[in-house]
Order: sequence, then structure tokens, then C-alpha cells
Amino acid sequence: MFTLTEVASLNEVQPTYRILKPWWDVFMDYLGIVMLMLAIFAGTMQLTKDQVVCLPVLEQTPEDPGGFIRPQPTEAADGLWNRESAMGEQAAPLMAKRPAGTIAPTLTFTQSPTFGQPHPTGVRTKLDFQQYVFVNQMCYHVALPWYSKYFPYLALIHTIVLMVSSNFWFKYPKTSSKIEHFVSILGKCFESPWTTKALSETACEDSEENKQRLAGASSLLKHLSTSSEEGSPNQSAPVLTKSGVTFSAEKLVSEIPSMTILDKKDGEQAKALFEKVRKFRAHVEDSDLIYKLYAIQTVIKTVKFILILCYTMTFVASIDFDHVCEPEIKHLTGYAKFQCTHNMAFMLKKLLVSYIALICVYGIICIYTLFWLFRRPLKEYSFEKVREESSFSDIPDVKNDFAFLLHMVDQYDQLYSKRFGVFLSEVSENKLREISLNHEWTFEKLRQHVTRNPQEKLELHLFMLSGVPDAVFDLTDLEVLKLELIPEARITAKISQMINLQELHFYHCPAKVEQTAFIFLRDHLRCLHVKFTDVAEIPSWVYLLKSLRELYLVGNLNSENNKMIGLESLRDLRHLKILHLKSNLTKIPTNITDLSPHLIKLVVHNDGTKLLVLNSLKKMMNLADLELHNCELERIPHAIFSLNNLQELDLKSNNIRTIEEVISFQHLKRLTCLKLWHNKIISIPLSISHVKNLESLYLSHNKLESLPAPLFTLLKLRYLDVSHNSIVVIPLEVGFLQNLQHFAITGNKVEVVPKQLFKCAKLRTLCLSHNCISSIPEKIGHLSQLTHLELKGNCLDRLPPQLGQCSLLRRSCLMVEDHLFDSLPMEVKESINQESSVLMANGCKCLSDSR
Repeated sequence: MFTLTEVASLNEVQPTYRILKPWWDVFMDYLGIVMLMLAIFAGTMQLTKDQVVCLPVLEQTPEDPGGFIRPQPTEAADGLWNRESAMGEQAAPLMAKRPAGTIAPTLTFTQSPTFGQPHPTGVRTKLDFQQYVFVNQMCYHVALPWYSKYFPYLALIHTIVLMVSSNFWFKYPKTSSKIEHFVSILGKCFESPWTTKALSETACEDSEENKQRLAGASSLLKHLSTSSEEGSPNQSAPVLTKSGVTFSAEKLVSEIPSMTILDKKDGEQAKALFEKVRKFRAHVEDSDLIYKLYAIQTVIKTVKFILILCYTMTFVASIDFDHVCEPEIKHLTGYAKFQCTHNMAFMLKKLLVSYIALICVYGIICIYTLFWLFRRPLKEYSFEKVREESSFSDIPDVKNDFAFLLHMVDQYDQLYSKRFGVFLSEVSENKLREISLNHEWTFEKLRQHVTRNPQEKLELHLFMLSGVPDAVFDLTDLEVLKLELIPEARITAKISQMINLQELHFYHCPAKVEQTAFIFLRDHLRCLHVKFTDVAEIPSWVYLLKSLRELYLVGNLNSENNKMIGLESLRDLRHLKILHLKSNLTKIPTNITDLSPHLIKLVVHNDGTKLLVLNSLKKMMNLADLELHNCELERIPHAIFSLNNLQELDLKSNNIRTIEEVISFQHLKRLTCLKLWHNKIISIPLSISHVKNLESLYLSHNKLESLPAPLFTLLKLRYLDVSHNSIVVIPLEVGFLQNLQHFAITGNKVEVVPKQLFKCAKLRTLCLSHNCISSIPEKIGHLSQLTHLELKGNCLDRLPPQLGQCSLLRRSCLMVEDHLFDSLPMEVKESINQESSVLMANGCKCLSDSR
């Protein structure tokens, strides 16, 4: 046997799952328990009380309707009759000893007036006790309908099946894990302090907005204007749209209300919940297994209800108190028919009617559940109401099993879904990050990270934060602000306090700017660096900064995306002087000509992608400085020769092999600096002499083997770098370059330094390292302005004492082996070692970048 508690455990679920049990499931659970109790009660009564009592039926004779045909007794039966007659009143004790469950025929005895002996007035059956027991058992199985005997057991089995079906989706492994995870997350979201604070803030904001609406339209416009100028807190910034650019309309917050301050532990827990919700949503939205399983188990319960109802209604009439039994045992008892009574018939019928009533209620609820399941799409869930009631308008709608679970939760309490929606909102997550960020990055901590860059400007570099701390905008003396890998950077109106800010860097940081902040940046920002992976990451407001002087764009800007760059908007950058593009362009964007009236410097670093089309350069008539690095150019582009105002040309790191086109530079009267370094140039054409105004020539890291004499007719040349080539001889004509101040021929194959070189009296830097020079002429002492001399890596065995005549040369700028320096006379060494008392404006510098 089993107890009610053991069977009822089939209907138990974890207490936390109650939020997923709507009223109909709860009601059906209770109905299941009642039906279970009814079945167990009926079964118990049947096992202990159920019995059938039978008496033989005597057949009437056709001759005497009032008499009976006495059955022909068998020898055993006749002997029993004679013994009972002889015993008389002694039969009573024998009948009193009969086992329970059998009833012998009742005989009434009267005194015979004739013989003075008892005479029976009832019907004699001549059956003994064992025969009655046998007949009762036979008729219980033959005469009773099967439903009367097995109804309690069927009711128990049906109830167990229904109870199992009701909670199968909680037990099935593939759904139970998801449900358990969902319930766990939902409970944590409901109890999270962040949920309470976020909804409280929403209520406060709604109250404030209501007050603003009551103030009237005119006062609202005035208030918004004030908000735009001063960046006052808790006011909605107006939206400015220009050329398809929309600025952030989020509320400006100058101070975080005390109610939003979270403990660090609560903040970390809330962050973890956001991540869990995000992963759970991605996992559960992919399938609808939970929905299907719930629908299937509901259909099974409905079909089960119909089946039970159909056959139960059919057999309910068969439960009766009186039954006629014909067990075919006449050869054992002498009787063919028995009249039987079923003592539990009345109670079983009442219990069955009760069971049918419960099943009907259960079935109606199942039908209602099916109606609820299919009357609307439960695999879609909208947070529209939550979005309307809160400031989190970005809460996304969900689908599949995630949506179904939320629908089930709504049947329990809609507040759960509302509080859960807070953790689906990116705005809510950003607010949490902002609060945690401001709590961690205080003004004092930010001040410790402020440094001075090589340009002696105060700089702050923030890397991989969740946002921009509010305290940043309190650093009013900051000049350069770098934001790197900050996905939710928001520039608020408080940036207007940073009156010294001139330079901004956004590295993979698509910043959002409020209107008041944009107005400040538009009027004050001078330099902007934007590094991105996709062109869409470039903030749209960048193209509206009318005071911008320098713009640096680093990222993917290939020709297929040129139209997406938004360069047509560059026409609004009316003061832009320098444009730097580091990308993989195949052509110069045509819309760059919008900048032609004012652009002075254009830099294209192409990262090895071949630049094929440069026709747009022809229209850049005011361009003074052009750099085309790593563009895989094989010749000097002809479009460059149309740039009449060009002063400096840098074609570093290309594949240029010949520069015969250099003669065309004679038309560029203002060209003073030509950088052809890091190429594959084999020779310098004689026509180089036509570029009369050239002052700086960079030819390092090429494949030159000689220097033509016409090169030294460029009398204005002040800077000549031919390092890292294969030059063997320095031509004697080098002495013609009377204005030469820097000469570098490091890393070549020079063996002799001509004395004519030292006629260049203005030389300040002389780089002769890593050649094959065996001696330095004594005339080096004529270089009175020499401040930097490199002699390392040669075949020298001594240094000329005349080095002491180079009064500006110091040991720190004399690059030579120690043993050679030690070979100098003591007075020369002392002269070189002494510190200069006069600061030279162009003092000793290591020009490694030019070499």
C-alpha cells in the first residue's frame, strides 16, 4: 500500500516554480489532489467493505403457480437437510458461526397444531455455509459489472496520469534546465536593488515631466533654451537635425541623485545580472520547445478528460444494488440462478458522480487553457506597456520560449515582467555603468592620470571604460582628451566647462554628443582624431565642427565605402587645414575637393593598398603639403604637378623605381621639400638641377649607387639625406652647397671624405656612420657651427685633433667609439666634454627619424 502523501508528491514542484503556474494550473493541481483523495478513499472502502450477498432463486411450477419446484437434492444436500431437521434448534449455533460475508437463507419456524413440532414458513434452500461463500465469490466476479469492481483503481491511475501531465514540463531535462535558470534570474532581478532604484528614478522623471507639461508650451521652450545654454540637470536636450545628423536627446545630468548611489557589491551583482539576462535571452530565444511541450501536455490532459468522461458516463448506470447471477454452478449447488445484492453500490455511485463532476471541471479548465494558448501568439512578447510607463524605451520585444515564459509569469504577477524588463534595456545598463563608473573614477583619481605629452600639453587618456566619467568634465585645464575603446561614450553639456580643451581623440569610440556639448565643440574644438573599424563608427556630428582645424581619420575607407564616409559634409568644415586619412583607399575621394578652398595639408597613409586614381588632387589648388605613404606608387603621379602651391611632397614607402618626372617639379615654384625615401630608386636624373628652389631632399633607403653632379647645383639645399644606399663616392661638387646644414650619408660604401665637403661652413649635422672611411680630413675644424657628428662603424684609427676647433660640438652629440675619442689630445677632450653655457636653439639632436 501507499499513503496519500506519497502519491501527492507526484504533483509537487519546486516552490520557486510557482511564478510559472497560472491560476488554471493551480486550480487543476488542487482538483487533482481532490480526485486522488476520492480514488484512494474509494479503493480503501472497496478493499475493506466491498462484498456481494446472494440467495438462490427457486423456480415456480407450471401446475402450481403458488408453489415451487423443489430441486432434486443430491445425496450430500439431502443428508444435510435431514441432519438440520434432526438438529432442530441446534442449527442456530451452527449458523451463528458462519464467516462474515455470507448470509444463509432465513427460515421462520411455527408450532404445528397437529404434530406439536416446528414447521418452517420460509423457503428451504438446502445449501450449507461453504456453498454460500462459494456462490458469493462466484457472483462477485460474474454478476458485478467490471466498472463496479475497478472504478477506484481506474480513477487512481487517471488522476496520476493527469498530475504527471500537469508538471511534466518542469521535469523534462531539456526544459527544466531552462526553466530553472529563468526562475533563478527572474528572482534575482526582482530582488535586485538596481531594479528598485531604476524604477524609482523613472517615477521621479515622470513626475518632473508632468510638472513641465503643466508649465505650458511657452515656458517649456524658454526652459529648453536655458537648458541648452547652461546644461542644467534633469532637462531634456532638444534634438538638432542637420544633414541627417541627430544629436542625443538624453537627459542632462550634472549631479547624480543620492538615490542612485549603489553599493559596490550591488553594482557588481547588477552588472552580472545584465550579462546573465543577455546570454539567457540568446540561448532561449532560439527555440520554442517549452511552448510546444506545455501545449502538448495540455492537449494530452484534454484528450484524457474526454476519454474518461465518455466511458464513465457509459458505465455509471451499471452500478446497481441488485444483481441476478447465473454462475453455471448448478451441478455444485443445485441452483442455476441467484439473487445478489452489492453493499457498496450506493457509495460507489455517489463517489463516481463526484468524480465525474470533478473531471468535468478539470476538462473545462483544460479547454480554457487551450483557448488561452492558441487565441494569441504566445511566442511573441511585447514590453510596450513597460516602455510607456518607464523611461526605458529601448526594452526589446522577445520571442519563442522567452516570450512564453514571460506570458506565464504575467498570469502570476505582471510586476515580475516589468522589473525583469529593466535588465533587458541597454539604457538601464548604461545608467548602471555610469553610476558605477562615476563612483570609481572620482575627480582625484582622474587628476592622477593627467600627464604632459611631448607637446607639453595636459593630456588624459582613458582606456576600456564603460563610459566617460562625469568628473572628466571638471578638469577645466585639460587640453587633450583621449578616449579609447569606450563603447558608450557620451559627451554631456558639462564639457563646456573645459575652456582649454583643443584636441579630442576617439579610438574605436562612437561617441554620442548632446546638443549643448555639440555647440561648444563646434565653436572651440581645433583638432579631432577618430580611429574606427567601420565607417559607420564615425560620429555624424564630426562633419559639422566648423571651427575644426585638423581632422585625423584612421580606419577602413576603401573605395566601395567612399560614399558612406559622408565626405560631402566636409564642406561644412570651413576652417579645416589638415586632413589625415590612414586607410586602404584605391582612389582619392572626389568629394575631398569640397575642402580645396582652405585645405593646406593632405596625408594619405594607405597601408599597402595600391592607390590607382588621384585625379581629384588636381583641384586641390591651395594644397601646400602632400603625403602619400604606402600607396604602392611606381612613379610620381602626374596629378601632383598641377598643385602650384605645393611646398612639401612626401612619397615615402612606395615602389618608385625611377623619378624621371622630377623635371616637372620646375613648374612648382614653391616646392622646397621633396621626400622620396624608402623607395626603390636606382638613380637620380640630371634634370634634378631644374628644381631650383629645393631646400630639403630625402633620398634615404633607396638603391642609389652614385650622386650626379647636377644635384649639387641646387644652391638652396639645406638638408640632404642619402643614407642607406650603395653610394661609393661623395662628389667633389658637394662643396658648392654653401647653405647645406644637414648632410647624412650613413650606411653606404664611402671610403674617402672629400676636403671640399668642409667648405660647407654652415653644416651643423654630419652623419658619416657605417661606411668604409679610413680617415677624417683635418679641415673638419673649419665647421665652426657643427653640433652633431656621427662617425661610428668606420675604419678609423684616430680622430683629427682639429675637432677641438668645432666649438659647438659636445661629447653627447659626437657618435664615435670610445677608444677613438680617448686618442684625442687631453685639451681637445676637455673642450668637447665641457658643457655649453649658451643654449642653442637648434642644439644637438638625434635625427634617427630622418635616417
